[in-house]
Formats: sequence, C-alpha cells, structure tokens
Amino acid sequence: MELENLAQRGIHRGRRLNMQRNKVHAVTVIAAVAQELGVDEDLLHEISIGLDTEDGVIWVYGIGEDAIMAFTEDGVEELKNLLEMRRENPGLFE
Repeated sequence: MELENLAQRGIHRGRRLNMQRNKVHAVTVIAAVAQELGVDEDLLHEISIGLDTEDGVIWVYGIGEDAIMAFTEDGVEELKNLLEMRRENPGLFE
C-alpha cells in the first residue's frame, strides 16, 4: 500500500520513478513492409502521405541527409487498411 502511494506521487526510495512514455519497441522500414505486403514501395509512399506519428509512422535518420520511412505495428495495420480502401476504390489516392 505504501509503495502504491509512493508510485502515485512518482517517488520511490528518494528518486522519481521512470515512467514508460512510448510503448514502441520496434519499427519496420518501408521497403520491408512493401515486401511483406507484396506491394510496390512507391505505392506505400503514395498512400502513406498524410499519415503522422499517431498513425504509426516515423522517420529514421542515418548519417547524412537520407531518412527512411518506417512503421510501427499499428502503422503496418493502418497501411493494410489503406490498401484495402484503395482496392475497393482505385481512384481514392489519386
């Protein structure tokens, strides 16, 4: 009970508790997602325009100016939904 009260106040043995802020533990780059889903990478770029971090999209930066679009598990699910919408309505993303 005492530990629970300390946790609610964010204090544990004189230190602040480290609270997890992000539950993302892995991402998959767009080329790998395209291969997994059996679609063209350019198509994924096209349908993912407008997606944001909240949708499961992140940008991974390396050395230099190049960045790679990557997706969390939720982002891959969002892409699957968008692909299904595109199959049902081919002109949707044009």
